[in-house]
Amino acid sequence: MATMTKLTTSEELKSALAASVDKPLLLFKHSTRCPISTGAYRQMMSYLEDEPNEDVEYALIHVVEDRPVSLEAADLLGVQHESPQVILVKNQAPVWHTSHSNITEDALKRHLKG
Repeated sequence: MATMTKLTTSEELKSALAASVDKPLLLFKHSTRCPISTGAYRQMMSYLEDEPNEDVEYALIHVVEDRPVSLEAADLLGVQHESPQVILVKNQAPVWHTSHSNITEDALKRHLKG
């Protein structure tokens, strides 16, 4: 099973984005206060427990608890903030993103296949 690294600082975010030059990064922005986000989180965890692409790094930002990092991610990537939201980053640039009920195990498998 792949794991998600929790990003809580600007430095951790910038390091994860810089590393996307060598290995794609899937960034999951999650609200611990939102039932829709809870559903998306379950879909994400189901994907990670099933057959995740091991050639992708996975990171988590809690949008309420770590709001400055969440807003910085939106700013650095030029992707309007939504929650829940996934953003696939390659070479420090977003190549795919979606939000809310569009975050499904099937969508993740489709966009992250090796």
